[in-house]
Amino acid sequence: MANFSLNINGKNHEVDVDPSTPMLWVLRDHLQFVGTKYGCGIAQCGACTVHLGDNAVRSCQLPVSAVGEQKITTIEGLSENGDHPVQKAWLEIDVPQCGYCQAGQIMTASALLKNNPNPTDAEIESAMNGNICRCGTYTRIKKAVKLAAQGDS
Repeated sequence: MANFSLNINGKNHEVDVDPSTPMLWVLRDHLQFVGTKYGCGIAQCGACTVHLGDNAVRSCQLPVSAVGEQKITTIEGLSENGDHPVQKAWLEIDVPQCGYCQAGQIMTASALLKNNPNPTDAEIESAMNGNICRCGTYTRIKKAVKLAAQGDS
């Protein structure tokens, strides 16, 4: 076990865990940030996506020891009131069906737009590739990302 000081959603949190513990389990089991979902456990589905700095990462394969002093943002920290442009676009386009993958989809999309505020269709498809939606809402996801990029949501 080791003690880690983590900056999550702008606040410092102390955890005493094995250094190899995936951030997903630190977030969910130790700190109660349950918006980040467990999907596949092998970084292939995107349900567990969080921001590490400004980048979207799969928390199920990110050991807590690799975080260092980088800031982590979860879906709970994206905005206080659910009014981030991507969240607003998601609602306007009515993206979710079952909703399980949506936190990871939103975190991936918001990282894309932070790093590339005006992505092309191909850039959206490339960034969102690998975020699996069992309900098949990919067309609406792409439309919502484009809407959020336009700032019309």
